Amino acid sequence: MDEVEIVVAHSERATLRVGDVFLKVDTDESRSDVEVAAMGMAPIPTPQILWRKSPVLALSALPGTALGRLGEPSAASAAAWASAGAAVRVLHDAPLPPWPGRSPDEFASELDRECDWLATQGVLPADLIARNRQIAEAALRPWAPAFIHGDLQLTHVFVEGDEITGVIDWSEAARGDALYDLATLTLGHEEHLADVVAGYGTEVDLDVIRGWWSLRSLLGVRWLIQHGFDPSSPGCEIDVLRSRM
Repeated sequence: MDEVEIVVAHSERATLRVGDVFLKVDTDESRSDVEVAAMGMAPIPTPQILWRKSPVLALSALPGTALGRLGEPSAASAAAWASAGAAVRVLHDAPLPPWPGRSPDEFASELDRECDWLATQGVLPADLIARNRQIAEAALRPWAPAFIHGDLQLTHVFVEGDEITGVIDWSEAARGDALYDLATLTLGHEEHLADVVAGYGTEVDLDVIRGWWSLRSLLGVRWLIQHGFDPSSPGCEIDVLRSRM
């Protein structure tokens, strides 16, 4: 009998693997609704939905391995990173999902709250917060909405050789800024940004990408701490913020 592997678990949701089946347990059914709908609309490979019985969603495993992990060197080839960029471009060119995403004003308000918390709690030095907040401003501009994945971490992109086999975890999919996806994919792996952009196939504003790196990292620190993760691990969010100094 296959063993049960805990892929990730915290107070909001958990993902278990049993053989070639992933079981996602989510306390918020609306996130599962988005995930199912987004996978049905996405023009790139996604896991097969095996069954759903709230609060559990059962998905098939994708072939291949994750593009990499935050804080670790990626073993994937430059061609694989370029293939990821090309797949993201196909997604961004697809028809928009019917539900909205977060606006620049919503991101700005969240950034204010998180920077205040980081400073008040003494989690990060004031100059580190101020510098990254300044860089983050580049991302807070009007954008033409695209169909975005919304949480395109490199662990969510699977490759086999130089080819993409699929993308998982679609619960944050929405209308949003295309450069947010590119920034999330390359967070902590700046050395692969040129490969991703080459595969994406169009010029991008690198200052906006850097802005999203800082913004996403500033927004993520409190959540990670409160859910039992360590944003100060080598190569992770706090290292990303320090690299901007």
